[in-house]
Amino acid sequence: MRTVTLPGGERVPALGMGSWSMGEIPAHRRDEIATVRLGVELGTTLIDTAEMYGEGLTEQFLGEALSGLRERVFLVSKVYPHNASRRGVQHACEQSLRRLRTDRLDLYLLHWRGREPLAETIAGFEDLRAAGKIRYWGVSNFDTDDMEELFALPGGDRCAVNQVLYNLTRRGPEFDLLPWMRAHDVPLMAYSPIEQGRVANGGAIAAIAAQRGVSHWQVALAWVLRRPDAIAIPQTSKIAHLRLNYEAGSLVLSDEELAQLDSQFAPPARKRALEMI
Repeated sequence: MRTVTLPGGERVPALGMGSWSMGEIPAHRRDEIATVRLGVELGTTLIDTAEMYGEGLTEQFLGEALSGLRERVFLVSKVYPHNASRRGVQHACEQSLRRLRTDRLDLYLLHWRGREPLAETIAGFEDLRAAGKIRYWGVSNFDTDDMEELFALPGGDRCAVNQVLYNLTRRGPEFDLLPWMRAHDVPLMAYSPIEQGRVANGGAIAAIAAQRGVSHWQVALAWVLRRPDAIAIPQTSKIAHLRLNYEAGSLVLSDEELAQLDSQFAPPARKRALEMI
């Protein structure tokens, strides 16, 4: 499993697992638990969740699914913006820890910007870090101007990652955000790296998939993972799809194939507002 180095020097898997919507349908729970546990066995041990997902149900689900496996997992969760005051972030974290059945998070993210001052959120994160309740903190859905504002604040440069929407059809961050992040050693965590399974199938991506004997979704995931600073967190509830994601982690696209994909999914020629799902 290829890894990405966090600013503190720790290496984490470049291919992890998302969990959006998991644990919300009781009839799917057994299959979802089996999928998560197999993912850990395969080495996709970075798992992302959020207090927003199912209003806590997904965190509760992961607490059950990861029973006996916690020490093998790099666990990520996210705090709602309205809970991101200095005191609020501590309370929200405590609730997430309780639901996840753990004593600490490996990475805690501000889900998106809200009304709480960033200085307050940073202070809350640093309090949690000092108390051993989180190991690293970061942000999500931050555009370039947000990152500049964050880094201008005391302690803001301790941000370990920025999680944003990035895939073949959502290449806007390449114009200025990703170069800024690379210059400041902030890794990218790409959510919805295959556009929730809706990446177009046709043209260059279909031709590459046929030539390689893989699916177009695997090509799309390998394209995100081509970046040495990128962590991809595709979500799946099915073991068969998990295995395909895992196989895509070892698929290396050639320069010619990357150029073919550029011809179908053009890189941005101008600044675009950061997209969110």
